[in-house]
Amino acid sequence: MTNLAIIGGTGLSRLEGNVVNRREMVKTPYGAPSCPLVFGELGGDGVVFLSRHGNRLSIPAHMVNYCANVWALHSVGVTRILAVGVVGAIDDKVKVGDIVIPDQIIDYTSDRTGSYDSGDGGIPKHIDFSYPYNDALRQALIQGGKQAGASVVDHGTYGAVSGPRLETVAEIRRMERDGCSVVGMSSMPEAALARELGVDYAFCAVAVNLAAGKGDGVIDVNQWSDAIETGMASAQKVLANTLPLL
Repeated sequence: MTNLAIIGGTGLSRLEGNVVNRREMVKTPYGAPSCPLVFGELGGDGVVFLSRHGNRLSIPAHMVNYCANVWALHSVGVTRILAVGVVGAIDDKVKVGDIVIPDQIIDYTSDRTGSYDSGDGGIPKHIDFSYPYNDALRQALIQGGKQAGASVVDHGTYGAVSGPRLETVAEIRRMERDGCSVVGMSSMPEAALARELGVDYAFCAVAVNLAAGKGDGVIDVNQWSDAIETGMASAQKVLANTLPLL
């Protein structure tokens, strides 16, 4: 049994080089996860893989059952999660193609179930979320990224939005004033749910575009495919170099 999981994001529905031992669809009190959990070995290291958006990448971020996904991983003994996702670059120091390992989050989402606390009359469950990402996992990702030869930004603030639409220029300006480095749709409530269950969590963010108003003209999502393919190939190398460090 392994205690390490990887959650794949847009463009990462499977792990290259992963030797699959079995697949299991886990039932949870919160419904079905996005897809079966894949138990395997990557470079000889045991890992459980879950595609956040489903095997066909057909579940948009605002419809992902985050509660079921994180619970399913926890229920099979996972205590550490490395999550992957695409982001837009807000900070001028972040370039398209960079791998960003954020250390902070600002949550702008408004329509997601962000806690396992049902408010059913029991004592509310408060968690400390001062530092949302586990630093040991972060440092391993940073070191793994450098070993892989990736362009790594070793800190930053992840601005989490609901999606599926992209942001207005005014919204990005606000997020930039707030101190956000990148904008994405996946790390919340994933990170908070993991914290509630006592699961260590870190995020590998792949910058695939410049956020609204940060580049020339409007954002053409039809031009993302090459950036996503290249970025996820880089992320896979980062993960392959990170696992032995854990």
